[in-house]
Amino acid sequence: MSETGKLQWYVLRAIAGQEKKIKLHIDTQVEILGFQAYVAQVLIPVEKVFQIRKGKKVTKERNFFSGYVFVEADLTMAEVKHLLRNTPGVLGFLGINEPEPLRDHEVMRLLGKVDELIENEEEVVSSFMVGESIIVTDGPFNSFTGVIEEINHEKKKLKVTVKIFGRKTPLELGFYQVMKEL
Repeated sequence: MSETGKLQWYVLRAIAGQEKKIKLHIDTQVEILGFQAYVAQVLIPVEKVFQIRKGKKVTKERNFFSGYVFVEADLTMAEVKHLLRNTPGVLGFLGINEPEPLRDHEVMRLLGKVDELIENEEEVVSSFMVGESIIVTDGPFNSFTGVIEEINHEKKKLKVTVKIFGRKTPLELGFYQVMKEL
């Protein structure tokens, strides 16, 4: 093998929905062929999407750039270019005739966005208000109705008063354990 050149970021156009398979295939082939010096990393920026289904929080990962895979590679060696271009599910490099590397500011923005997505855990905006009626959807008090007494946005908890056997009983519940009463 010859001496490696400069690693640069390239964009592979991919069949949407197959990005993870492509990443796995490239990582496996790089390891088998010993191209670690020529392909530094393969990146698929994802964001976490939080949904509430049937009163439960569901976390799902969604590709931030669907149909694209980012590769930090040195394409001076023809075999590396061939490996990337001919990976199953890859439609080709982004560029007119030859693969065009991303500019430094684009890479910084991409990597900054990836870091931001990793650091940004869950941003849940509470639409609850003190004095509002709710229904408990999870836990031992499932289907009980209550009234919100206090909201703790940092812990994502509510202090709720429910009637049990005719007596008001205070509970501390998570945002995902209750829903607004219609």
